[in-house]
Amino acid sequence: MRTITLVTQKGGAGKTTIAASLAVAASEAGERVIALDLDPQGSLAAWGDVRTANAPAVDRVGPDNLVNLPAILTALAREGYTLAILDTAGVASTSGNLAMQAADLALIPARPSRLDLQATLPTIEALMRLEMRDRFAFVLNQCPAGRSSRATEAANGLGMFGVLSEPALTQRADHQDALAAGQGVTEYAADGKAADEIRALWAWADRKMKGGKA
Repeated sequence: MRTITLVTQKGGAGKTTIAASLAVAASEAGERVIALDLDPQGSLAAWGDVRTANAPAVDRVGPDNLVNLPAILTALAREGYTLAILDTAGVASTSGNLAMQAADLALIPARPSRLDLQATLPTIEALMRLEMRDRFAFVLNQCPAGRSSRATEAANGLGMFGVLSEPALTQRADHQDALAAGQGVTEYAADGKAADEIRALWAWADRKMKGGKA
């Protein structure tokens, strides 16, 4: 079983929205997916409670069970899951460190603003301490529609610190509306541009984890 962790030590970067839609897109692509909420706020678990579809599976790992995360992931692999997606808290935490250690790929969402780019630095430092230089990538999220010098500058800045995933995700209402409806964006608006971007992000992450050219 492969594991993707959404992590950043800043709230509001879009971790839960990406985790939810990425889990759905991977499930639609043939993976047997479990989405695990490690954030005490429980936003991903609440999204799971609203869902009517059976896949992906959604569960919560409470604070008392975080130390058992490696064993939990091993057990899920034995149950036949092929992909786990972990949503972490937007602060430095034990859960974040454990989730990063468990990841085949850590994705760091960041909005195209100076404040968000600066906020990624503690997460990068934590990943480096865990010797994960080759196992993380940035997701440029909530970008303005159309060509944007701010998004271009942000992409260049993030590229200096590590790998930048493709594509950048544009700020679109479909993302928030899908989350509120208990759906992934590929379910909510299957033919929309937001859905196309999420499918492309999943394809990129899949190639990256397989060691191919991302």
